Amino acid sequence: MKFYLAPLEGITTYIYRNAYHHTFLPMDKYFTPFLVPRQKRSFSSRERNDILPEHNQGLFVVPQLLTNKAKDFIQAAQVLAEYGYEEVNLNLGCPSGTVTAKGKGAGFLARPAELDQFLEEIFSSLTQRISIKARIGMEDPQEFGALLKIFNQYPLEELIIHPRVREDFYKNPPNLQVFGEALRESAHLVCYNGNLFSRQDFENLQQRFQGITAVMLGRGAIANPWLHQECIGLPSGWAGQDGEPGQGAAKEKKRQFQEFHALVCQGYQEILSGERDVLYKMKEFWSYMAQSFSNYGPYVKQIKKANSLQGYGRAVDALFGEQEVINHGRFSF
Repeated sequence: MKFYLAPLEGITTYIYRNAYHHTFLPMDKYFTPFLVPRQKRSFSSRERNDILPEHNQGLFVVPQLLTNKAKDFIQAAQVLAEYGYEEVNLNLGCPSGTVTAKGKGAGFLARPAELDQFLEEIFSSLTQRISIKARIGMEDPQEFGALLKIFNQYPLEELIIHPRVREDFYKNPPNLQVFGEALRESAHLVCYNGNLFSRQDFENLQQRFQGITAVMLGRGAIANPWLHQECIGLPSGWAGQDGEPGQGAAKEKKRQFQEFHALVCQGYQEILSGERDVLYKMKEFWSYMAQSFSNYGPYVKQIKKANSLQGYGRAVDALFGEQEVINHGRFSF
């Protein structure tokens, strides 16, 4: 079983990926937040920084592209090949209204004939491995049967399925019935993504579906960065990729968390200009990560109120000093 870190816009940047990879049990693959190819220039400066090889050393990174134009996808993939990327991923899952209204992300699923033509063009033009991350439809789960027939015509590296329709966004339970049908009918390796928040969730999924070769961990792993190792049964106090199980799991987890936070915060201070931008990124970070702590509410309020790095540091130090790292397995996003 392989484990992937899902792309999360604004969170899983190269700063985050490197800090995570250094501190916790490494993922088998890391997917970038989606990149938007453009005709006049392949990527923005921010996107380019995220994919520079020197910013991703030692990580298996898969750039994700968001477009419904084959020429733009091909051009972007060729640029990525020059950077050394042998695999790219097509985003067919983003549910944002501004994205789907343009027929991109999950919105592309509502145009199966255009999607088929798009795939024909990119697979006939590129030698790179191409994987797809898709929802099961725009409005109706029954849409996925026809979509899967299209996917099966092409030599996908992998099909990552988030078994919700666009209208679900991230609410409503994943449709495991449709996922099971897709797993049986797919001509490709299938990766599962969606609502994995605990080891029990993972074990339930593994018991129900024997043919899964990989899982993609998203919000659950962002809130609880030990989720990967918990799923495979390693001790909670595992000290990272080069370490040993820690003495005193609670203390070790807090030490790891502090190290992780310091790496992320320092990383953003080095590339962003001004405290305001750094604070914005770190407050976004805590909107997920705070839930790994006991009684985190009052501390998060202070973190959000902070208008300087000094005030932010005091609020974070209080959280680390006065609360414990917990694993309740359920989160509120």
